[in-house]
Amino acid sequence: MATRTETGTETEAGTGTDTGTSTDPAAERLRRWRLVLGADSAAGAGGGFAALSGADGAMDSALEALYGGRGDPGAQGPGSREGGLGGSAPRVARWLGDIRTYFPASVVQVMQRDAIDRLGLAALLLEPEMLEAVEADVHLVGTLLSLHKAMPETTKETARAVVRKVVEDLEKRLATRTRATLTGALDRSARVTRPRHRDIDWDRTIRANLKNYLPEYRTVVPERLIGYGRAARSVKKDVILCIDQSGSMAASVVYASVFGAVLASMRSLDTRLVVFDTSVVDLTDQLSDPVDVLFGTQLGGGTDINRALAYCQSRITRPAETVVVLISDLYEGGIRDGMLKRVAAMKAAGVRFVTLLALSDEGAPAYDREHAAALAALGAPAFACTPDLFPEVMAAALEKRPLPVPGTAARPAAAPSP
Repeated sequence: MATRTETGTETEAGTGTDTGTSTDPAAERLRRWRLVLGADSAAGAGGGFAALSGADGAMDSALEALYGGRGDPGAQGPGSREGGLGGSAPRVARWLGDIRTYFPASVVQVMQRDAIDRLGLAALLLEPEMLEAVEADVHLVGTLLSLHKAMPETTKETARAVVRKVVEDLEKRLATRTRATLTGALDRSARVTRPRHRDIDWDRTIRANLKNYLPEYRTVVPERLIGYGRAARSVKKDVILCIDQSGSMAASVVYASVFGAVLASMRSLDTRLVVFDTSVVDLTDQLSDPVDVLFGTQLGGGTDINRALAYCQSRITRPAETVVVLISDLYEGGIRDGMLKRVAAMKAAGVRFVTLLALSDEGAPAYDREHAAALAALGAPAFACTPDLFPEVMAAALEKRPLPVPGTAARPAAAPSP
């Protein structure tokens, strides 16, 4: 959750609004500090701050409404910060419009999340006019998914449109790179010893023939060629995404659903998507549309990882060609020893097992360190992963090479990759 200081320091760049900033560097510094500190803090900081007016005053009111204590978005200033949210939807809608006027989209999204968390605005998202006013992002999608069972029919179509916009934006950002990275990994995983010229893997071929180096000619004579086949014809891997849908995993569920749809679109992969809390739901038949997948989830509730892994294990038919990706914070409500025994059994059978504590851009996640360390001891390191890193993680898993574990992601869970 951002504070006024965290948000205010970001507001000054990229707003696109004429705030009447001074050309005097000292005056500009004072102006920025006044916006960061707020009226009350600035008054106690020794003075020297000029009164704000115009766009600066409106910007300050928008920040004060949210970060000024008993804030009420849409209030007109520090003196109007009393009362609850009853009947305040029109004022909230105006406040949402104000912050989009004065702040860049990245700051608007932070302020919206803070308004939902600090001021209890989640209920207002059940109103279509509110959904049309907000800036859509992954965190808003997570909130809508947690509310969608309670949404009135008049709101559901608007909510679905908001979710679809975010999903389509994510697909545009992530799909091309994911397909390219994984296609290369699948090609390289199909090693052949009599490749055609265009399929020769020159790095591996040179390394395998270094003993045949001729100093007088300064060249290597390749007695044995190593190449890779074309994945679309000769390689097929099985991928199972097993996703924890507890409330804390909302952003991870959104990203995993998008990646699941991308993986399902690749003919060289047989992709299965399973979501779980205390029950297990197989959403594989909905992978053609990640929006359907997301609305098939139910954020919240308990967690039974052991039961989810039991289901995934029952669907494995080719262990040596299977990658299982568990996306969970590992707070297990089921049978801990059972969970670990299933992971050990899958790995012993040849399954490549990957544990992601989070699949999001939210930074270091909260997770069960004891369970993460236990998985690491089994040779299945648990670590957080950003959406941009996920294609590289999957490529390494498909090729059975060491996983690109971020250096600071989960040190207590770190262990050599199998």
